[in-house]
Amino acid sequence: MSLRRVGVRSSFWWTYLGAAIGGAWMMLVGTVAAGLFSKLTLVESIISAGNEVFHGFGMTLLLASVLPLITIGTLNFYGGSLTLLSSMDSLRRIKPTVAKRVVTLVVIGLLSTAIAFGSDETFLQQFEHFLVVLGYLFTPWTAINLVDSYLVRRGHYSIREIFNPRGIYGRWGWRGLVSYAVGFASMMPFAVVGESMGPAARWTGGLDITMIIGLVVSAGLYLLVCRSLDVEGERAVVDHADDGLDPDVPPGTSLTAHTA
Repeated sequence: MSLRRVGVRSSFWWTYLGAAIGGAWMMLVGTVAAGLFSKLTLVESIISAGNEVFHGFGMTLLLASVLPLITIGTLNFYGGSLTLLSSMDSLRRIKPTVAKRVVTLVVIGLLSTAIAFGSDETFLQQFEHFLVVLGYLFTPWTAINLVDSYLVRRGHYSIREIFNPRGIYGRWGWRGLVSYAVGFASMMPFAVVGESMGPAARWTGGLDITMIIGLVVSAGLYLLVCRSLDVEGERAVVDHADDGLDPDVPPGTSLTAHTA
């Protein structure tokens, strides 16, 4: 399908509805099961909740939940493989051959299996803490991307130049890296991870406002340092850098801006 025919609205809704419908039902089941049978294990609570509907439905519900887990697990392995390849490519240019993809999949699979078998009854609690930290890590990144897309470059990007380490974007963007580092550092005094919390979080009585701080600091700093960015000169390159990439898009049109 031509990029011209894929708009932001359709891309958003098809992605959002697929993720929401595919995952929301299991979240609802887990929430109800945990609420009704908080003293049981996860598997026992799901079976007990299903049996409340009618006898034997609990096991059916448990088996039905396994199929989405297989799909999600496959996507997670695939995503981990791509992330590992991208990380390697950032340090040294590599060609993502079939052999390299298989090797990274095997590495991700072995590491995941080792973590699974090495886990104990505190895994869910530890994983909850991990998700909190992951949310902290993504907060400055989200702020920088939103500011860049809507306030700095305003959707004008070159797909070819993104993959060109010697192009207009360079291999590393110091503005984004500095804004990320400062934004993340500003969050740490407000961080709350389990029983551990920063000095500012203690002052607020454990109220976690970490993400708000990170969003404001990272977004504000990135907007400030981008005042020295030659956006107009960059856009002049972007307008022609992707010529011929999609035959249905007229020459001189930025693909990313065109689809938006």
